[in-house]
Amino acid sequence: MILRGLWRLAKGDAAGIKEFGGGLDNFYASLAPLIAFPLVGALVTAMQVDWRVAVLSFLARLCGVLVLPVLVYEFARFYGREPMWLRAATALNWSFWALLPVLLVGAFLGAILAQMGLPMRTAELATMGGMAAYLLWYRWFILRAGLALNGWRAALIVLVSGTLIMLFTVVPVALGLGPDPAQISHL
Repeated sequence: MILRGLWRLAKGDAAGIKEFGGGLDNFYASLAPLIAFPLVGALVTAMQVDWRVAVLSFLARLCGVLVLPVLVYEFARFYGREPMWLRAATALNWSFWALLPVLLVGAFLGAILAQMGLPMRTAELATMGGMAAYLLWYRWFILRAGLALNGWRAALIVLVSGTLIMLFTVVPVALGLGPDPAQISHL
């Protein structure tokens, strides 16, 4: 049901939100891989670089993962949609996996653009911009369908959550608190 829900939402079918469970077990299941992958990355970093960098990196990513459901809950409560937050947060957690097919389609389209004579850099920027726009729309649509919000309210949540996720995940690296990409480039 999760894949069917993701597919339906990806096509703009708001009823796809009903494919996701609205209980705590469903939410925890959607959250588990989002925590497991950074944890494994931190363990690898700890073994190869520095355990302090690994811990800080893991905590930054963990905050980045957890800020979205917290914001969804708070906005749902603020807008009087509290009973809907778990289903919406669960769908948003699972929507992370849409990145993989979007990357595949983007790579394919970028290759076509380059073959048509577009400079490689321009083709890359065009496809990356298109992928980013689609993924933002996808998150916006899930929030709109999951919390039964108007477009502006859903856009506000996307803007606030995107800003906070970036602060938690990008800023520590920019300040030198995360792993140096040159040290772990072979991972």
